[in-house]
Amino acid sequence: MSVVPVCYETQYFGFTPQTCILRLYISFQDYLFDMLLVVESVILKKLEKFPNSGINRFEVRESTERYLAIINERFNYLFQKMENCLLQLVLNIPRNILLREDEVHENYSCSKDQFDVLQNEVQTLHRQYKEEKRVTQSLLGELEEQKAVQAELEKILSWFDGLDKICREHGMIDLMESFAFMAQTSKKLQVSVKEIDVKHNKLALDMTSRTPVQRRTQRSSQGKLKLY
Repeated sequence: MSVVPVCYETQYFGFTPQTCILRLYISFQDYLFDMLLVVESVILKKLEKFPNSGINRFEVRESTERYLAIINERFNYLFQKMENCLLQLVLNIPRNILLREDEVHENYSCSKDQFDVLQNEVQTLHRQYKEEKRVTQSLLGELEEQKAVQAELEKILSWFDGLDKICREHGMIDLMESFAFMAQTSKKLQVSVKEIDVKHNKLALDMTSRTPVQRRTQRSSQGKLKLY
């Protein structure tokens, strides 16, 4: 069988011409073998009617095999001609024919150097696409975090609104002013605590810096001195 590469025909038909020829050859061979088996079985049935013919089954099988070899040789010769005819006239696309999907190459033809440049540009764009995809995924993750933070802030604002409502119901006009007053009072208390600490430390320092108490001496009845 022919082994000439026919890529353009394969692109058009969806199969290689050699594969089609091989399947035809196998089909014909199978049909030929089946027909010879049928003929052999018919001959054997006919011989059953002539028991004194002197021909046994083995001789019939040998004759069938010899006939098969002759037929097979002739079939291969004829099939070779049929193969050449199919490959040249049926399963062949002339060189001046351009498939529709390849018309773009004719309209926008380019040299090897131009193709290499385009290939490099495609690879660069592919890398940029991967990088942008990675950045997009990172931004989407940050967006999800911001949504979670926003939800928490909305909860806090809702809590402040409820607290402000409660304060108004109990006579407090402005919640923000109340917080400002509390913060200012807290700062004043912190200042007062610091002043008290300073005074306390100063007083303790004054107590430790006083003159020590003089020791008084007194003579005891035995004539010894006692320290008080």
